[in-house]
Amino acid sequence: MAEVLVLGGAVCGLATAMMLARDGHDVTVLERDAADVPDTVDAAWSSWERKGVPQFRQAHVLFPRFRKHLEEELPDVNEAFLANGVNQLSFLGIMPPMITDRSPRPGDDKLVSLCARRPFMDWAVTHAARDVPRLTIRRGVQVTELVTGTSAVDSVPHVVGVRTAGGEELGADLVVDAMGRRSKTVEWIGGLGGPPPYEEAEEPGFTYYSRYFRGDALPQYMGPVGMELGTITVLTFWCDNGTWGMVLNTSSGDQPLKQLRKNDVWMSVMRSCPLQAHWADGEPITDVMPMSGQMDKYRRFVVDGKPVVTGLLAVADAWACTNPSAGRGLSVGLGHAVALRDTVRKHLGSPVELAHAFDAVTEEEFKPFYYDQVQADRARVAAMDANREGREPPPPKGEYAQRRVDLFAGVPLDPDIFRSAMSWLSCLVRPDKILWDEELLERSRKVAEDAGVGAGPPMQMPGPTREQLLEIVGG
Repeated sequence: MAEVLVLGGAVCGLATAMMLARDGHDVTVLERDAADVPDTVDAAWSSWERKGVPQFRQAHVLFPRFRKHLEEELPDVNEAFLANGVNQLSFLGIMPPMITDRSPRPGDDKLVSLCARRPFMDWAVTHAARDVPRLTIRRGVQVTELVTGTSAVDSVPHVVGVRTAGGEELGADLVVDAMGRRSKTVEWIGGLGGPPPYEEAEEPGFTYYSRYFRGDALPQYMGPVGMELGTITVLTFWCDNGTWGMVLNTSSGDQPLKQLRKNDVWMSVMRSCPLQAHWADGEPITDVMPMSGQMDKYRRFVVDGKPVVTGLLAVADAWACTNPSAGRGLSVGLGHAVALRDTVRKHLGSPVELAHAFDAVTEEEFKPFYYDQVQADRARVAAMDANREGREPPPPKGEYAQRRVDLFAGVPLDPDIFRSAMSWLSCLVRPDKILWDEELLERSRKVAEDAGVGAGPPMQMPGPTREQLLEIVGG
């Protein structure tokens, strides 16, 4: 068994630590934020300060993949969720009305999502982690650099611990970076004298205007969770304990829509969306919370067939992160944590094999979700910009984008195409497995053609036009 340091004590970091500790390793979590978890969910929402999680009170979604991993790997966390007010949403319960065949299919029970605010998630995971043997959580500890020892392979730095801002040096057989999208391990590795990891990043250019509500009953879905309306996207999601959230997503370059940061303007726009207006009937429990500057970022720690470092693995957002409009972060991140645990089981004794094996599973099973989101972001920003400028949205660029369009043409019309798309969007199945299913794509094209809609969205969703939107925000 090994000494393991996990850097970062948010959801995926703690989940990684819990699974490794239950395998018999001695695990210490180093969390930069000093504030301990409050005793209650309400206190976690109202007063818990998590400066290391900048989107702590922004919108989050827990897809069926997240729920699957909780049930299989962290049943105590799943029980904490269910016992403390989490809600569950079946994607089949929001099937488009054009689909008339509502008969059940094998596997329908997998398409159920958990619904909770982010502070609830951290609260539940942290309370469960406290009871795990061999796991220690240290708060208020800031890591500033990596410590290296004898290399396991020539010219490749081997990490054997970390150094903290207080000057403390902590040794480990394995260091896990779970510090999220703001992780500095890329620059730390670059300072060790070896080649740096590969890194790519781009800002999609979205701004999110979020607000939370409370009521006696959760509002019912009359449209999809995320609905595109010209230059805005409307996102609605159930949460825990009688709460729910709503988001208006815009292009960051859309200057008139910056008025959405005002409560009254935001409310007027939301009430102009017929399928979501009733969601605004509850009691607001926040003002509008703007957020922008979210990056799509990807890192790879094996370059030209050689690890750039051994003794260190990056998990979840510390490996790759995408903008939150698709809500994939925690679901893909928890799956990545499970893959890390499984890889450590097989290869901990060989740092080089461990680095290669984790890189291989990351590239094969998790990179496709990152790539898919980047493609979707580029297409959505281009469509928003075209709508704002009065142009037709540009046609799909490349085969991947065209396959996406062809698939979604049939999603609102066919129960099995809908299920396939939901299994992908909920992170249960890799996107490339769906998009390169030739039989499925041909069926989608035919369904759309038979319905007279051709490729692309089969109908315009109800909501304000660009002119009406400008009139609302201008008023």
